[in-house]
Amino acid sequence: MASQQDTGPATPAAPGCAGPTRREAELLEAALSVLQDHGFDRFTVDEVAARAKASKTTLYRRWPSKSELVVAAFTHGVLRVQVAIDTGSLRGDLIELGDLVVDQVNEHGATIGAIVNELRHGEGLRDAYTSEFMGERRRLMVALLDRAVERGEIGAHAVSEELWDLLPVYLASRAIFPGRPPSRETVVALVDEVLLPALRRPDVNDPGPLGGSGVLSRERGSG
Repeated sequence: MASQQDTGPATPAAPGCAGPTRREAELLEAALSVLQDHGFDRFTVDEVAARAKASKTTLYRRWPSKSELVVAAFTHGVLRVQVAIDTGSLRGDLIELGDLVVDQVNEHGATIGAIVNELRHGEGLRDAYTSEFMGERRRLMVALLDRAVERGEIGAHAVSEELWDLLPVYLASRAIFPGRPPSRETVVALVDEVLLPALRRPDVNDPGPLGGSGVLSRERGSG
């Protein structure tokens, strides 16, 4: 039975929308506090409901499983400290994004590992993790690469889907395995030795220094 403080069912937010409703944000804050206090293994929907003064029915209506609620709470915690990245240069933007990801994955490495371990159990959870957490990292990467193309630092031909995920995915994977947490040195090496050489490669179809033309925003509508 729903508690009297429960304001009714939360309206599901589609991936990529403006964000959670006020009530959803309250529920996610409660879930995040439980996650931070107890970790993934001892996280319970009952405890979240008690802290949020809500019913489990309301929580399950919006997030059908514990794992999906954990992903949503984790993503909410990441996004609430999100900062705009625009240093004026591609290298500066990539390093700042890398530093942001390192801070987040080092703080939440155990949670990320637990979530990744659960991904194989359900398509819905995989979709939530991909659209809500990795999708946001991808949007940040696409935005900064677009600006680099507009500034003339790189040609649009050099950007591929494989490069969009390289920085956040590699750093997140390093946080999962014990003994090798990512650091600023990891970020700088990845940017200087892998990403920038790949992004600055010439276009074989254009002898110019940047080569190619067109825009990077072909994926914006879906990202």
